[in-house]
Amino acid sequence: MKKWAAAVLCLLFLLLSPARELRLASQTGELALDRAIALTFDDGPRASTTSRLLDGLAQRGVHATFFLIGEQIPGNEAIVQRLAQEGHQIGVHTYDHIRLEGESAETVRQQMARTDRLLTDLLGPGEWWLRPPYGQFTRREAAWIDVPAIQWTIDPEDWRYKDAERVARHILQQAEPGAVILLHDIYPTSVDAALAVVDALQEQGYTFMTVEELFQSAEIEPVPGVLYRSPAKPMWEL
Repeated sequence: MKKWAAAVLCLLFLLLSPARELRLASQTGELALDRAIALTFDDGPRASTTSRLLDGLAQRGVHATFFLIGEQIPGNEAIVQRLAQEGHQIGVHTYDHIRLEGESAETVRQQMARTDRLLTDLLGPGEWWLRPPYGQFTRREAAWIDVPAIQWTIDPEDWRYKDAERVARHILQQAEPGAVILLHDIYPTSVDAALAVVDALQEQGYTFMTVEELFQSAEIEPVPGVLYRSPAKPMWEL
């Protein structure tokens, strides 16, 4: 009787385990990302903090996504080139961090184009995805851009608290496969939190991907006109 009970418990464990759930999702055509997760950074580059972050990510074999402010690029060209050389995804966070919601078509296009030109001059032609400042973006503004727009699923408000332990704890409590984590590489505490999170989640078997790689892993092609929180969570469509 005890052997039978143990066998039942073992079967229930297998049926209810995350790996089982992900296999079933894959078989039914739903999103299956195993234990992949994306680390993203806004508002850089900044020479001191971004460089230290890149050193730590390189040591850990991790690729991330950096949404750059255009006016931060002059003087930090070597950092931008290093981002590309080390396999990180580079995106646009407007030219001077304005709130795009409610702006004119001309302003939205200029904010993208000015940063695009800086990146293209440094790195050659590319597709630079957009992260709207403050995450505020509507169908109206989306109609004026020709790249995907990415928000996030985990926001520890690192800009508010500047407390590495608190920020890392929030992320680890919310972490799940397919998540997109928002941080800012301009704060030393955010760099500390990011590297602590990487260490903890790698121990749990997580793999870090760029946002683009996360979409590819999910076999989802992001399109202009959609603001995504993650591959599994489009905010809306045009």
